[in-house]
Amino acid sequence: MKHSSERFLTTHVGSLARPADLLEMMLAKEQGESYDAAAFSQRVKTAVADIVKKQVDTGVDIICDGEQGKASFLTYVAERLGGFEPRTVDAGENLWKESREVIAFPEFYEWNKRTRTGIVVQPTVMFCTGPITYNGQAALESDLANLKAATDHLQFEEVFMPAISPSDIEGRQLNEYYKSDEEYLYAIADAMSEEYRKIVDAGFLLQVDDPRLVTYYISQPQASIEDCRKWAELRVEVLNHALRGIPPECVRFHTCYGINIGPRVHEMNLKDIVDIMLKVNAGAYSFEAANPRHEHEWKVWENVALPEGKIIIPGVISHSTNLVEHPELIADRLTRFASVVGKENVIAGGDCGFSSFANTEPEIHPTVVWAKFQAMAEGAKLASQELWG
Repeated sequence: MKHSSERFLTTHVGSLARPADLLEMMLAKEQGESYDAAAFSQRVKTAVADIVKKQVDTGVDIICDGEQGKASFLTYVAERLGGFEPRTVDAGENLWKESREVIAFPEFYEWNKRTRTGIVVQPTVMFCTGPITYNGQAALESDLANLKAATDHLQFEEVFMPAISPSDIEGRQLNEYYKSDEEYLYAIADAMSEEYRKIVDAGFLLQVDDPRLVTYYISQPQASIEDCRKWAELRVEVLNHALRGIPPECVRFHTCYGINIGPRVHEMNLKDIVDIMLKVNAGAYSFEAANPRHEHEWKVWENVALPEGKIIIPGVISHSTNLVEHPELIADRLTRFASVVGKENVIAGGDCGFSSFANTEPEIHPTVVWAKFQAMAEGAKLASQELWG
């Protein structure tokens, strides 16, 4: 994993909007309807090629496949893990129901639910009813092959591929088979470790997406900070079990507060979880730092020692506003982080993915996303000129 040794490198979190024609095929596939599998596979391949080239052209240094072949991490479990079965649930229910945010702002979230449109693939709740196995070899090999083909003959610094954490799988897929949460988590970790290893063996950086590390606090109003810290300790221990044998310098860890364009006044503070986050056996840590609820948290690193050789990837562009950040603001954000952890240990990133679900109407318009990426590249250049000359 490269450090910002000569200039600030740039990256992002992963998901980017899928083309409209791919969304149509993806919907049919996810709903179990007839579709042309060969045409779908070919369209995913070309979509990956297009999205990779656009990242490079826009000035992103550390790139990925934009998750073009995935409807979301909430749905791909059905394709990659055995031992689960789907159950019909109310499509209107979501991870924010009865959260601290909804309790505090019920009128806003009711209004927000009515105005949200365009979600093509609704997440299905899966129930664990038997031993968990990893069955995603074919889908993963396709993802890896598409990304390899797309990166041929292009100039970039590194390539990463995101995968979901055991904790996030646990949170969405309900357990009816294992005797305890811990047993269930370790079974998930053992299965997902195959995906993690194969991504690294293919020559890519592995990014583990783990929003639940910090969103658990939001979703559990009855839980104290100490309760959530204790809960998180086990999940990090389980994740490290899944990462066993993988060099930390091949792993990026990402956590965030999800796609919630709302008040967000009840989110967990970075200072309350950062020490546990740093226990993940990763070489880099990606977290929200651009939105107004968390931008001040760069100061946390004045009192937290970043372990030797580690990197932070603070968000310098936000996934919760269509405003495009000014390059000088991005440069200021980078130089602040550099002042507390060292410039070589900072890579510019985004707060979260820009299309975590297969949406026809993503929260941030794709043209705005590319403008944000360009602003990030320009801001990184300004900050690099200031600190490297």
